Amino acid sequence: MSHRPLPGRRSVLRGSLAASAALTLPPVLGAAPAFALSGRPKAAWGVQAGDVSADSGLVWVRSDRPARMIVETAATESFRNPRRWHGPLLGAGTDFTGTTRLHGLPAGEQIHYRVLLADPDDPRRTGDPVTGTFRTTPLGRRRGVRFLWSGDLAGQGWGINPDLGGYRIYDAMAKLDPDFFLCSGDNVYADGPIPATQALPDGRTWRNITTEEKSKVAETLAEYRGNFRYNLLDENLRRFNAQVPSVIQWDDHEVRNNWYPGEVIASSDTRYTEKSIDVLAARARRAFSEYFPLSTLRPGDRDGRVYRVMRHGPLLDVFVLDMRTYRNANSPDDQTVDPQGILGAEQLDWLKRELQRSRAVWKVIAADMPLGLVVPDPMESRPNFEAVAQGDPGAPLGRELQIAELLRFIKHRRITGTLWLTADVHHTSAQHYHPSRAAFTDFEPFWEFVSGPLNAGAFPASALDGTFGPDRVFVKAPTAPNVSPAGGYQFFGEVDIDGHSGELTVRLREQDGTVLFTQVLQPGLVGQ
Repeated sequence: MSHRPLPGRRSVLRGSLAASAALTLPPVLGAAPAFALSGRPKAAWGVQAGDVSADSGLVWVRSDRPARMIVETAATESFRNPRRWHGPLLGAGTDFTGTTRLHGLPAGEQIHYRVLLADPDDPRRTGDPVTGTFRTTPLGRRRGVRFLWSGDLAGQGWGINPDLGGYRIYDAMAKLDPDFFLCSGDNVYADGPIPATQALPDGRTWRNITTEEKSKVAETLAEYRGNFRYNLLDENLRRFNAQVPSVIQWDDHEVRNNWYPGEVIASSDTRYTEKSIDVLAARARRAFSEYFPLSTLRPGDRDGRVYRVMRHGPLLDVFVLDMRTYRNANSPDDQTVDPQGILGAEQLDWLKRELQRSRAVWKVIAADMPLGLVVPDPMESRPNFEAVAQGDPGAPLGRELQIAELLRFIKHRRITGTLWLTADVHHTSAQHYHPSRAAFTDFEPFWEFVSGPLNAGAFPASALDGTFGPDRVFVKAPTAPNVSPAGGYQFFGEVDIDGHSGELTVRLREQDGTVLFTQVLQPGLVGQ
């Protein structure tokens, strides 16, 4: 695969962090109305591309004031003979963000793009262009596919630390020149304020860049928007976004830890004045749709959804799940009938249909939560559970019933080349599931790979539930909870599919790119 060169707030910075040479911050947006700002529109938050296909892609930008979004594309970074796309008018209704769909692109080619922001009253007045690049999906398989995945960014109060160079893991990922990055959820921690400092176990002090919106838990739409904006203060992330297109899903921390539809926040949690999770989730969903380029979800679109399938030529289909929006309430999860489960009936039916019609060699199921790892829900007084497993190694119960139905379907429909990728638990591991070790046996063996966090507290390995017979072949996790990124244990995963043999190689990597574990899988098999 060819390698590419990197293309060339309302916030309050505290202490001396703004002077750090390790991090370049966008200019501060003052309290004055956007229309009162002088000068030309600026795109200081960078650009992103997302949900790229063989002939299309989405490009995102944010302006510092009302502006018309214009995108130009070309075959080279010189932008000779560019093609121009007129995008939306960016305004306060979308927090000055916008997305433009590029269509009719050549398949399997490097696309160079630049975004111009024009004064709505004078199209000749444009700000400096911001450039990016991505590769469209090839129609053939010769070139192969390489992508990365991880999740969990700025959690547990560990935010952008300029003393460490910010989110350095993104530079390590960029060096691998992936076709795309799959973010498995917890893109922000809307329920996790970022303090100016935190004490480290060795007596040192962790320092954070801070903003007004990250000083408390998010409740208002403005506060949720500020959470998504916070991560874009990091130069490493902005540079990565300009080089690598994304496939984004969400989990709980985009709203609140361990949330489920219909939940009412306990009166004892005095951090929240708004107690309805449904109200908070609607605001978070709006901000989420504004700050990422998603093909199935646009700002203000109530019928849009996060779950979707991304097709990457004949080698790969990625089934992006939403294990948050349609789930039932967290509970002891021991019911013997559970049609809603963690996916909801409609999403489960969709997943079955799409898996059956897929002709890709590999079918990656991108789950925002693991299957056989026990994730308790400490937000509840009862022993409730947050993911699929509940620690009972016997026959499927609760949400396991829905997963058992799906695994049985994959086996009996002879669907080849499935594997599961996830994040969420803040360590990295590889689990092999086999019916010979399981209480439920009507499925074919499969692999589940876990990665993350990107920049958050690391936690000890989760317990395994024996219902589907997992064997933890590899794990790297701390023995103490909430180890800061300064202590290591930050991870991402890589999937590399060879275009000639069809072999799929999974590598679990550390923050600096060091390979910890490798597993090679063979194409054309129902289970392995």
